[in-house]
Amino acid sequence: MKKLFVLAAVVAFLASCGRGDRGMVVGAKGKAWHPEKPYGMTLVPGGAFIMGKSDDDFAATNNAPTKTVTVPSFYMDETEITNAEYRQFVYWVRDSIFRTRLAIMADDNGSTPGDDGIGEFAFLDADESTELTPWEQYYQDNYAGMGETGYEGRKLNHDVDLIWDTEDIPDEFYAEVYDSMYIPFEEMYNGQRTLDVKKLVFTYSEMDIQKAARNPKDKRSKYITQTPVEIYPDTTVWIRDFNYSYNEPMHNDYFWHEAYSDYPVVGVNWKQAKAFCQWRTLYHNAFRKERGRHNVNAYRLPTEAEWEYAARGGLEGATYPWGGPYAKNDRGCFLANFKPLRGDYAADQALYTVEARSYEPNEYNLFNMSGNVAEWVNSSYDAGSYEFMSSMSPVVNDENNMRKGVRGGSWKDISYFLQVGTRDYEYADSARSYIGFRTVQSYMGTDVTLNAATN
Repeated sequence: MKKLFVLAAVVAFLASCGRGDRGMVVGAKGKAWHPEKPYGMTLVPGGAFIMGKSDDDFAATNNAPTKTVTVPSFYMDETEITNAEYRQFVYWVRDSIFRTRLAIMADDNGSTPGDDGIGEFAFLDADESTELTPWEQYYQDNYAGMGETGYEGRKLNHDVDLIWDTEDIPDEFYAEVYDSMYIPFEEMYNGQRTLDVKKLVFTYSEMDIQKAARNPKDKRSKYITQTPVEIYPDTTVWIRDFNYSYNEPMHNDYFWHEAYSDYPVVGVNWKQAKAFCQWRTLYHNAFRKERGRHNVNAYRLPTEAEWEYAARGGLEGATYPWGGPYAKNDRGCFLANFKPLRGDYAADQALYTVEARSYEPNEYNLFNMSGNVAEWVNSSYDAGSYEFMSSMSPVVNDENNMRKGVRGGSWKDISYFLQVGTRDYEYADSARSYIGFRTVQSYMGTDVTLNAATN
């Protein structure tokens, strides 16, 4: 019995030595975390500020009484999301749908890699010579194909380039899928057959964490929703927003032409802006996963409080991001893109939108927080929300309220809407030629605050 006791003590001692913690509680160690500022974003240090109208409520809206609130630190896009950035999203969705259709066609026809035809675009598991890891084999045997289409979980082949030149199409099966991506021939206009943008649908999943947290006994699946969104911008807004006005050149060219790449995207509704945020998170984390790194916090639309805090740029009681109370500098130059005079859109040296980095940024290096395009925020519009919202990281977002906050004013607005405290809204499913968006990402940690940054 004594020998057994000694043996157990030795085993315990060796196990302790093997851990390297000498039997002490040192905490579970994970991968090292190094904060990374996302490309094109700036860090807005958290802090408290007085939210609401800085001037008298001359418009008698009674919807923005002053209230002291606190917001945590976050990263924010230095500019509105541009046409070029949104096109990257559109192209990714387009290519993913095209690859999926090609893989399904190859599967239906029994085509496999090596046939120099559509088989080169088959699902990866179609190549029986491909060696799967034990997990991949388990997943394929138990989960692949479970879903509405029967193809969920099957991996696409991204190593082969898509073919867009009709002269290089390898076989009739590829040609059939290629043809399905475009509008019918009878809808061609001016000799151009364009993509059928109605087919560019991005589906993202979302969980209502607020409801799930308040109902912990319910299954999580009860609060998870799948949201399919047609993600191509509505270019017809340039026509529909203005009666008796010739804006066809903007309708035809603004989103896709390279001349407007650095201009803010418009014609995007609230749901499309949220879809972009979901894709941006997915795209970034896919890159990090390949390199064995931690996932980043989700990209999202700013709350109304975050937007106003960032727009003020650290200036308390200011009327505009640059201070105020005027929209001109001491040389008589306008400080933002808006409609300064009745019928005169050009007085500020801009007719419609301008490039996203135009005019001077505020103290947080954020461009066009006032003017150019108004911006969606992740808050529902309620005239009385300031009265009941929390003072810590406030947000009011009612899923049944389709009126979503819009901030900052635009190229077609008067200066009142450029004021940082002015509130406005649009319906979530509505797109406009004067509304865009920018994204934010919560900062991990609480050590970066405005007070800490200035002390």
